[in-house]
This record gives sequence, structure tokens and C-alpha cells, in this order.
Amino acid sequence: MAKKIAVIGAGASGLTAVKCCLDEDLELVCYERTESIGGLWYFTPEIRDGQGCINKSTVVNSSKEMMCFSDFPMPQEYPVFIHNTYVMKYLDLYAENFKLKKYIKFQTEVLHVSRADDFAQTGQWKVEIRDNKTGKQETKTFDGVLVCTGHLATQNIPHFKGMDEFAGDVIHSREYKRIENYVDKRVLIVGTGNSGGDIATELGQIASQVFLSTRRGTWVLNRVADNGMPFDMLLLSRFVGFLFWCMPTSLLNWVLERKLNQRFDHGLYSLKPNHGPLSQAPLINDDLPNRIVCGSVKIKTDVTRFTKTGVEFVDGTVEDNIDSVILATGYVYGFPFLDKSVLNVNKNKVNLYKYVFPPDLERATLAVVGCIQPRGATMPISEMQCRLACRVFKGDVILPSRSDMWDDIRQKANSMSLHYVKSQRYTIQVDYVQIMDELASLNGCKPNFYSLFLRDPRLAFSVAFGSCTPYQYRLQGPGCWDGACDAIRTQWDRTLYPLKTRPIASSQHSFQSKLLLYSIALLFFAIIIKLFLSG
Repeated sequence: MAKKIAVIGAGASGLTAVKCCLDEDLELVCYERTESIGGLWYFTPEIRDGQGCINKSTVVNSSKEMMCFSDFPMPQEYPVFIHNTYVMKYLDLYAENFKLKKYIKFQTEVLHVSRADDFAQTGQWKVEIRDNKTGKQETKTFDGVLVCTGHLATQNIPHFKGMDEFAGDVIHSREYKRIENYVDKRVLIVGTGNSGGDIATELGQIASQVFLSTRRGTWVLNRVADNGMPFDMLLLSRFVGFLFWCMPTSLLNWVLERKLNQRFDHGLYSLKPNHGPLSQAPLINDDLPNRIVCGSVKIKTDVTRFTKTGVEFVDGTVEDNIDSVILATGYVYGFPFLDKSVLNVNKNKVNLYKYVFPPDLERATLAVVGCIQPRGATMPISEMQCRLACRVFKGDVILPSRSDMWDDIRQKANSMSLHYVKSQRYTIQVDYVQIMDELASLNGCKPNFYSLFLRDPRLAFSVAFGSCTPYQYRLQGPGCWDGACDAIRTQWDRTLYPLKTRPIASSQHSFQSKLLLYSIALLFFAIIIKLFLSG
């Protein structure tokens, strides 16, 4: 008899969870509190309590080939970096292609999840739900639970002295909906994460003045890299990861800082932090330096206090006649429907093995999906987490011992504390290729270079040196997909297709040839450095 699984949430993570359950012949039902799929990507003009939502103008920070699901490439006509409306189109296509919506109960909210009385023997869960249309509540029993609610729902609101007496508007970036509210206004934005940067550049075109307050400064990374290529398809590869492993962190920071300053001098633009680019997540934004150099956005230090009409900053400067303040200060992670005995989140610290499994459960029948902040795209990682979790639920994959899982959790927490600045933000940070390989190794679908090379040397070379697109994890092992090889061979064709809007001689092959030669030269350079440093 198939095990019965509850999927909580029908966002991007929830949709792929439904598909992974179907792939493993698990019986399932998905509960979604709203009337639509999409989760964070489902834009609503109104603010919904406890519901995360992108801004209307949001464009993704990952290229389409890097953020798609591993057996469903995005249409080639989609832009390289897609607007949020295209994300919703893609999720609709995904749900339609694999017939997922019939397993989703919309407008049904999960109120509470707790262990069944005989959990130690059965691993079952009691899930209390409410039909938001009728108000009817009931409790059902499941053999496994996939928590796919994300972690960007409860806003983090800092308190500054005098903020309660400030006469202007103060909102969190989650509530930022209508750009027309800020025409000809003086606006302060607090926080230089991606949301703060996006809002600053957007309002810089219509507000009379935008002030962007930053506590530490930030490094700004362009979506468009050398030769107009998407930055993540160049950076996120096993080869680049090997280079990073070979080189000392101090040298890497020096190289990256010089590279980022070639576009604009971060010190000159008042953005330079006191730490290197690898010590914090970069701000991915193509327009901010243009807005700064035009004067429409001014960089300020951290806020000390509010006055009735203005703000005083740490450096002693004051900006008066501020009309609105937008707090782009992130979120507080949590899962309010879960017993704290199952998962207790403290100051955004979430103790999960591989960021998925609570380590102290007697039976591994609950998995948290998408509770990560990757250097790269989230959707493929969520999919890989679901693929692994479903096979764990079935018993096809056995997790390590409790002590080994805790060792892995502590090692990751220690590594994060050593590499990143001390902040509540950096508790679930992961590197895309590394975490994908770790999850795939457990699941048995990590590419085997030796067998790939014997079968198809050119494909093996693409996997080792090329962009680590999600298709690589469908080449071998459980869940392999016949279309994976072709998807890898044609990934640059789909990437560059939407740019070909005017007939002109293509330079794609020339670029890829140069990239190959450059990679080989760097490989030998990195090996020499590693050998030199090791003795």
C-alpha cells in the first residue's frame, strides 16, 4: 500500500514536491491556503497576512537555465532573466504538463502538525486543516509531511529610537505594492539586500530623492557578465568551484574585489564594506550605480534615530522632510504550525540535516523544503530536496545516524560563522553546486564522471567545465530523464535565443571556444597554486 504524504504549500517548492511524490508512486494531497499556485511568485495587489509576495516589478536574479526544474527546461523564447510574470507562466506550464493541480486543495490552511500517538512505531503525523471557504476543520493522518511554505512570510521589523513618533509612512518591503505612491516623494530605504536595491533603483526614477541606508555596505554584482553573458552560467560550475577550493580566501577576495571594482569603484560610490566579497551575499543589481551617479539615489550609513519629520544617521548627518520609509530588513524564519519539539527556530537558526531533515526524529518522515539562501537558484535545490525526501519516506534511502547528522549540521554552522559576517541573515546560506552535489550523492543521482567520460567524453567535459544546470542531476541514477543529455547540449542555444531579434552573424561559438581555452588555462594555474601552497 502506497504511503500517504501531505504537501504543505503549492508554491514552486510545493509543486515540485507533488511531482516528486507522483514519480515515487506515493499517495498525496497538497494543501494551499490561497486560491492559486505560485506562493511567493503569486503577485497580489493587496497585503496578505503571513503570505510572502514579490514586488510587481521583480526580475529574477538567476538565469532561466539555472533556475528551471531538472526535467522541464523553460521555453527558449523566455528572456535570459525573466520577470516574475514569466515565473508564474512557467509554474503553470509545469503544473499543466505533469497534471499536478488535481492533487491540490486550494484555500485550505494547515493549522497544526504534530506527531501521532504511536509515532515511534509508525512515523505518522496528525495534520489539522481548515477549509477557508467553509470554516470547517478536521484532522487527518499521514505517513509523511513535506513542508513547502518557504521562509519569507514574517517580516523582520527593527525598532529605531523615535520611529513611533515619525510622522511619515513606515512599511516593510513586503508591503511595497504601488510605485505611484512615491512620485515626487523623499524616500528612505533601510537595507541593501536585493529587495532594498531593487526598490531603490525603481523609485530613483520617480521619487524626488531616494536615500539608501546600509549598515555594512555591500558588493554589487551584475546579472550581465563579460561579453553580455549571464553571470551565474559562468560562475556556477564544478570547474569554478575547484578554482575556489584551490585558491586561498584572501586571494579570492582580492581577485573578486578588483573584478567588481572594474565596473564601478565601490569605495568611491560609498558602498564598500569592511569585508571581502565572499563574506556576505552580494547585491545583484544592474542599475544601482547608474542611479547613484545620477544623484537620484544617495547612500547613507545606518539609522541612529528618527525625528518627527526626518532621520539622523550614525555618521551624524540628518535628512529632513522624509515622506516615507521602507524597511527592506528581511524576514524572521519560522513554521508556526509545527510543534517546537519537532523544529524550534531561534534567531533564524534552523537545525536541519542538509537543510531538510530534523535530526532528532525517531523516524525521518518529515522534511522541510526550500529553507535555504543559496548563492544561486532556489528552485532546483528545492526539487532535489524533494527527490531525496520522497525516497527517504519510501525507505529507499537511509539517512545517517543522529550523531552524524548533528556533526554535519554543526560543521555547516561553524563554516558559515567563519566565512560570513555575523548576522541573523547568514544562518541558512548555501553554495548552489556544493549543496546540489551533497543531496544528489545521498539520493544516488550525482553525475559519475568516469562512466560519463567512457560513454560521451564531450558530455562529460560539459558537466565538469560547463554551467552546472539542473539537468546534470537527471543523467544517471534514480529519476534519470532521457532528455537530460540533449538539454545540456542545447542549454546555451536556449539561453541566447531571445537575444536574436535581428539577423546578424552569431558570435556564440567564438565565445564558447574562448571560454574553453580560458578554463583550461585557469585549471593548470589553479593546480600549480594548490601544489605550491601544499608544500
